[in-house]
Amino acid sequence: MARAAEKAAQYALPLDWSAAGVNDPALVVGKCNSDALRFLADPAAWPVRCAVLVGPPRSGRSLIGRVFARASGGRVIDGPASIDETSLFHGWNSAQATGVPMLILADAPPGEWNIALPDLRSRLAAVPIVRIGDPDDGYARDYIEVQFAQRGMAIGADVAAFVVRRMHRSHATLADIVSALDSASLAQGRRVSKRLASDVLRGSGLISDDLVDQTGVAA
Repeated sequence: MARAAEKAAQYALPLDWSAAGVNDPALVVGKCNSDALRFLADPAAWPVRCAVLVGPPRSGRSLIGRVFARASGGRVIDGPASIDETSLFHGWNSAQATGVPMLILADAPPGEWNIALPDLRSRLAAVPIVRIGDPDDGYARDYIEVQFAQRGMAIGADVAAFVVRRMHRSHATLADIVSALDSASLAQGRRVSKRLASDVLRGSGLISDDLVDQTGVAA
């Protein structure tokens, strides 16, 4: 019952994106990214036509960038190192002139980039920055379930809950957990169960009972 209520309270894609028909079944929305998604859904309200989405590797930022591009028609730069400074400078100017938004995906905000071009540095100092945070419990459970659904493999909510309460809170760990369980299930011909998760993930150090939440209730 509690899980059903929690699922009902989970975040949805911003209305602007849903109405535009750009829903992506692989995109999981939770506390860690909902503020960023709401901001990106309304580029017309940005103070300038450029923004930076900061998130750790494997946090879904590239997927968010693709959804943003489909919904807005905007340009996405996947990492400041993927484009030279002069081209980025002209891209910023073009976004202001045409009104077509530009989104830069990055590990860190512009203040931590090594920018040599003074004009570019001054322009990037004015861009809004939105962030993807560490995965919360609801996001992490939904991510595991969605990833296996994408693989055509249904797993019980009890498996995801068991894993999430024992994992380090990082997007990279989440991705590694899914990969490890998927590989083990295929190799051993076993369904993804709590027993399989315990056998595989404890042995690889991806989960630990030392990380169980402070309620101390076994899952």
